[in-house]
Amino acid sequence: MKSSISYRVFNQINIVFLSILALVCILPLVHVLALSFSNNSSAAAGLVKLWPVGFTTNAYEFILRKPEFLNSIVITLQRVGLGTVINLLLTLLVAYPLSKESSVFKFRTQYAWIFVFTILFNGGLIPWYMTIKWTGIMDTLWALVLPGAVPVFNVILLLNFFRGVPKELEESASLDGAGHWTTLWRIYVPLSTPAIATITLFTIVGHWNSWFDGLILMKVPEHFPLSTYLQTILVRIDLTSMSGKDFEILRDVSDRTAKAAQIFLGALPIIVVYPFLQRYFVKGIVLGSVKG
Repeated sequence: MKSSISYRVFNQINIVFLSILALVCILPLVHVLALSFSNNSSAAAGLVKLWPVGFTTNAYEFILRKPEFLNSIVITLQRVGLGTVINLLLTLLVAYPLSKESSVFKFRTQYAWIFVFTILFNGGLIPWYMTIKWTGIMDTLWALVLPGAVPVFNVILLLNFFRGVPKELEESASLDGAGHWTTLWRIYVPLSTPAIATITLFTIVGHWNSWFDGLILMKVPEHFPLSTYLQTILVRIDLTSMSGKDFEILRDVSDRTAKAAQIFLGALPIIVVYPFLQRYFVKGIVLGSVKG
């Protein structure tokens, strides 16, 4: 069937609008990348737009020459790996029972509101810090992982997705002798790949970008995750440990170019991972929001 003229016009307007929106999202990142490869004087004069002016890699050399940078990458990878596993496991174990009807799980509504309450209200920064300190996990990897072990937003997203799974599948499994544990891992988890991929992306991004908790929970800079290290690298420059090459590089590195390099290095892993999860992300966020 031939599409109507109004439909074709509407379709073209959508294409133009989405193209402009895509450029608005991409151009700032391109500008940051160009700025990170530009020299000090060009960046200070505001000459850099979408292409490097006075191409140089001094900003990246200054950051990558630091052993603390490589150490912070290792800590961040450990945090992302351990934190993602813990977050996904606990999210699954919480979302599954909360997705049941009240006739199956008697106090389901009350428990669900307890979790929702934590989104609306929190105890504040000082009680949060004191609780972590009294547990004895300060200055360890667990301090970066355990306080946010149960992300409530991910729980709500996943339980809504679980509620959309046909109940006939669970009833058939129950007739075959499957318990809740088997039903969760053999039926719900395989059918929830889009939603799980979505919350996995949320979790990875959250752990990778988090810097404030590392700043106040880690006692020494050697234990900083990458985002915290990048946030403090220009504030805490140790001049006593610099070599002549470091001073030469630092002379040609401005605050703007170094920050641009930090921003791009911090965003690069997420940029690489996101395309592989995008198709699951879109489907999971839509289904998880309308089901139930």
